[in-house]
Amino acid sequence: MKTPTLRFSDFTSDWEETKLKNITDRIIEKNKDFKVKDVLTISGRLGLINQTEYFNKSLSSKDITGYYILKKNEFAYNKSYSNNYPMGAIKKLERYNTGVLSTLYICFKFKDSKCVNFMEKYFDSGIHNREIYKNAQEGARNHGLLNIGINDFFGIKIKIPSMEEQRKIAGFLSSVDKRIDLLQQKHDTFIQYKNALMQGLFPQKGQTNPSMRLNDKNNNPFTKNWENKKLGDVCD
Repeated sequence: MKTPTLRFSDFTSDWEETKLKNITDRIIEKNKDFKVKDVLTISGRLGLINQTEYFNKSLSSKDITGYYILKKNEFAYNKSYSNNYPMGAIKKLERYNTGVLSTLYICFKFKDSKCVNFMEKYFDSGIHNREIYKNAQEGARNHGLLNIGINDFFGIKIKIPSMEEQRKIAGFLSSVDKRIDLLQQKHDTFIQYKNALMQGLFPQKGQTNPSMRLNDKNNNPFTKNWENKKLGDVCD
């Protein structure tokens, strides 16, 4: 299929098929002067994020001078599969200006910087997974890492539309992402609210009754003491 089934009405031309190596440059610059100290990891939901921020500790080796330097709007591929990322995750660096990554990652940047927002959404869609699947195999000796070589990875086929359609798709999906973020924040707030309520609605250590009581159907507060029983007394 040369075009997607769902398109904005302004666009009708075929998408161009090319190989990843034709539109990217591999990043192999090492942190030899120890000038970058932030070690990154890939999170499926949060993208590229500082290890200490994500794990509350650093999991890197003490010597990170051999790590790759990644700059803002550049990409990294984690060959380790995880939930929702059976062929590994490709993420763009957004949170920081620079960071470093283990050489287990494949790092790259796009020759045309105007492509980055569209390609971020492209990789999030997982459409490239079938290309990686053709070349990757899981090896037990690699502890869950996918066996895909550098040349095979950069040889995967990519389909891209005109720059104008790229901007339209990236902008639309970014607005959806913002909506999801707002809903996630709302969800997290309600979870915190519920947890706070449960602290008051159930007796805590040293309490006979909860500190917060509801009202009955006549709008009178419940006042009877809660009974203290063993679980075996009320269930089979």
